[in-house]
Amino acid sequence: MSQAPALQQLKARWATLAPREQAMVAGAGALVLVALLWWIALAPALATLRQAGEQHRALDTQLQNMQRLQQQAKAMQAQPRQGYDEAMRQLEGAIRQQLGTSARYSIAGDRVTVTLSNTPAPALAQWLTQVRSNARALPGEARLTRNASGGWDGSLVLTLPPR
Repeated sequence: MSQAPALQQLKARWATLAPREQAMVAGAGALVLVALLWWIALAPALATLRQAGEQHRALDTQLQNMQRLQQQAKAMQAQPRQGYDEAMRQLEGAIRQQLGTSARYSIAGDRVTVTLSNTPAPALAQWLTQVRSNARALPGEARLTRNASGGWDGSLVLTLPPR
C-alpha cells in the first residue's frame, strides 16, 4: 500500500530534523492537542457542572410554584358549581369590600368591566385573588397604569361563569 506523497514528504522532513527539533515539534503538537481537548471536552463540562447547583435550585422553585398552582386548581375544581347570580353577588361584594370607592363596574352579559381610579396595589391584588377563587371570575383584559401616587388607574374586564 503506497502512502500519499504529502505524508512521504512529511516523514522525510521529520527525519531531517535534529532530535531537539523533533522534541520541540512533538511538544508543540501535544500542547495543541491538550488545548483542543480542553476547549472541546473539559471546559464545557466543567461550566455545566458549576452551573448545575444554581439551575437545580431554580428548577426546584419553579416546581414548587407549579405544585402550588396545581393545588389551587384542584381546590377550585372541588368547589361546587356556582351560578351566574351567585358569582355576581360575590363579585359585587368583593368590589365594595376590597376596592371601595376607587372602583366602578358595568355588566354586559357574562363580562364585567371594572374601572379603577387610584386603587392601592395591595387592595387590587387581594381583590383579584378573592374574585378568582370566590366569584370564579377570570381576568380577560387589563389596561392598567401606575399613577404618581403609587395607585393603579385603568380598567379590567372579567369573565363570569356562564349562566
